[in-house]
Amino acid sequence: MKIVGRAWCFGDHVDTDLIIPGRYLNVSDRDELAKHCFADLRPEFVRDLSPGDVVVAGVNFGCGSSREQAPLAMKAAGVGAVVAKGFARIFYRNAFNIGLPILESEEAAEQIGEGKRVSIDLSTGAIVETGNGTCFSARPIPDFMRAILKQGGLVNYLKSTGGRI
Repeated sequence: MKIVGRAWCFGDHVDTDLIIPGRYLNVSDRDELAKHCFADLRPEFVRDLSPGDVVVAGVNFGCGSSREQAPLAMKAAGVGAVVAKGFARIFYRNAFNIGLPILESEEAAEQIGEGKRVSIDLSTGAIVETGNGTCFSARPIPDFMRAILKQGGLVNYLKSTGGRI
């Protein structure tokens, strides 16, 4: 699985309230939820996002409440993947549950600049800034978690396997 898109850079400790503000948590429609992704932090985000674009961030991305709406809003908006120095544990699990690829790479998070084009190979963990060819390594996603991503999330994966993990 490959993802190619433009980088949107964020800092450390981006919490779930910044990803999807609490006032939108009563929205159940994925497309409507997507319209409010990063609404308070980067109001232009959804308007300017292209499908497959990549969020690049620092440490503790997705901290705060355990709301599954945060990775869901990102995926529904068209985010192809998130690359960060580190993730809050519950966000990490929620992202895979809904089918949003995330990778940890300190070097990539520090060196990829806003608006740069990146290519990500989920099977190897290779992250390439395509403009200059710089390659960064992330821990490869385990096979069973890639299978969950390939099916679009945990529920679809379980349906496709008859409930077997």
